[in-house]
Amino acid sequence: MLFKTSLDKTARAITIIFTALFISIIALLYMLRIPDNDAVSPMYIAIILLLLYCAAFAFHPSGYKITGDTLFICRPAGKVRIKRSDVKSATVIDKKDISGAIRTFGVGGVFGYYGCFANYTLGSMTWYATRKDKAVLITTTKNKKIVVTPDDPMAFIAALMHS
Repeated sequence: MLFKTSLDKTARAITIIFTALFISIIALLYMLRIPDNDAVSPMYIAIILLLLYCAAFAFHPSGYKITGDTLFICRPAGKVRIKRSDVKSATVIDKKDISGAIRTFGVGGVFGYYGCFANYTLGSMTWYATRKDKAVLITTTKNKKIVVTPDDPMAFIAALMHS
């Protein structure tokens, strides 16, 4: 069963702003034409910005798929696999439970929120989210915490825990 996920207003705005900013910087670099004998060529800066943007896109969650024995977190760069037998619990959590989370290694808005995060309420967790509402906290048998944000959290939990 496939579950869609969509960006919240904040993630959509951050994605649009960063896209416009990266395009503007690259265009400005080429319009100003820094001389080739300078230490930093505009081409290198453009390549770095494009690589960062492509990496952010490649690892963003685009959906969630539940099969007989596996939960797949779908991303353009490949799927993350979690065995359903490793899932101890899945519960809807309130937006305030993940508020104040600090990104320890990940992306905080461009195409979503994904990577390693932590806060005082839940501790360390891995997010594969595109919004900060409709969050589902998955706890594994090894007490790893994973946050996902399907558009229909209750149907997702029902499919994950009872199918």
